[in-house]
Amino acid sequence: MSDVFPIVIFHNPDCGTSRNVLAILQAAGYSPEIVDYLQAGWTRGQLLALFAASNLTPRAALRETKSPAQDLGLLEDGVTDEAILAAMLDHPILVNRPLVASPKGVRMCRPSEVVLDIMDRLPKGPFYKEDGAVLIDENGVRVS
Repeated sequence: MSDVFPIVIFHNPDCGTSRNVLAILQAAGYSPEIVDYLQAGWTRGQLLALFAASNLTPRAALRETKSPAQDLGLLEDGVTDEAILAAMLDHPILVNRPLVASPKGVRMCRPSEVVLDIMDRLPKGPFYKEDGAVLIDENGVRVS
């Protein structure tokens, strides 16, 4: 199935949530553009646009665990969004994942079912989260 407006996933292949979001998109028939942001890195404009579109601040998008955020002092009070943004450009791992852009919006898809909010179609059910919880039942209905 060809998509007129592509979906883009800023993906970390080592992340279970990111892999599950990609699987949800593909199971629904999308062929998303996959950006391995750990390899590609970020540009300032790209991050600012994604954050603005998803109503996130750099602090809200900061990956605090399994990242150098603590060692870089980014978790301290008073650290500005500008300082966090600059660190994200130097250390792409600091951006939480996955970010997904679709014609219906941009979202930080944590938990993975957030991606369903910006999809025009859902995968056939049943479909499960990375932890085994049901996302879409056997009738194709989204489970809350």
